[in-house]
Amino acid sequence: MPTPLAPLAPLAKEAAAPPPAGPPLRIVPARRTGQRAAAGAMIVLLALGLVSVVRNEAFQWDVVARYFTSASVLRGLGLTLWLTALVMVLGFALGTLLAVFRLSANPVLRAVSWGYVWFFRSTPILVQLLFWFNIGMLYPRILGVSTVNLLGPVAVAVIGLTLHEAAYAAEVVRGGILSVDRGQIEAAESLGLGRWRRLSRIVLSQAMRAIVPPAGNMLIGTLKGTSIVSVIAVQDLLYSTQLVYHRTYEVVPLLLVATLWYVAVTSVLSVGQYYVERHYARGTAGAR
Repeated sequence: MPTPLAPLAPLAKEAAAPPPAGPPLRIVPARRTGQRAAAGAMIVLLALGLVSVVRNEAFQWDVVARYFTSASVLRGLGLTLWLTALVMVLGFALGTLLAVFRLSANPVLRAVSWGYVWFFRSTPILVQLLFWFNIGMLYPRILGVSTVNLLGPVAVAVIGLTLHEAAYAAEVVRGGILSVDRGQIEAAESLGLGRWRRLSRIVLSQAMRAIVPPAGNMLIGTLKGTSIVSVIAVQDLLYSTQLVYHRTYEVVPLLLVATLWYVAVTSVLSVGQYYVERHYARGTAGAR
């Protein structure tokens, strides 16, 4: 006689019943022995380096402290900051114009912009400064005006650095303009906005997100690059310290004075760049 089948309902309840509760699972953190060892070794090396710099009498920290805020050094620092600000303003003004020419439908303007960028990016800044410094030897008179004593060292520095920075600024601005979605420009055209209003109100305001980071790097690079004008006797920060150590022969501490000022100013500029980037990144995934 066949065995009767067991009822299905009790079997279903047994299958659906949760397993008996056991002890809670213990989360074991991943072992990062190598990372911790590397971090510890790096901290030890940095501490040893810092101690060696502070305790090394050859650095002459007392001399550094004496000249750090001296009148001549502060005058050189002021000229460096003034030169950096002026060159960046003029360079980006000219660079923006060159970027617009490069994106123009006029082939002549495109060729002129491309040729300018190609030439000034292909020649070292030192060569450009020396060329302008000796312009009187090549063109003694321009439009009836004598050029022998027309340009002083500071004027030569402004002209040379501005023309050099404009070539790089043009590519930075052009890259920022190209980063703007084409639909934004078409929408502005449909509203009847003129070319310059589209550029200033629509394109550049959105392109700033892509322009600000490399522009900040250019600003810091220009600040440090102004030290090259010391070769034409412009009394910037580096030249001011050179005048002192040529008299006192305290080369290392005076170079440390210039280095510390460059580090301090570039640190302030880096903080400012961070907040400017955050301002233009509002409403985007890059906002922090």
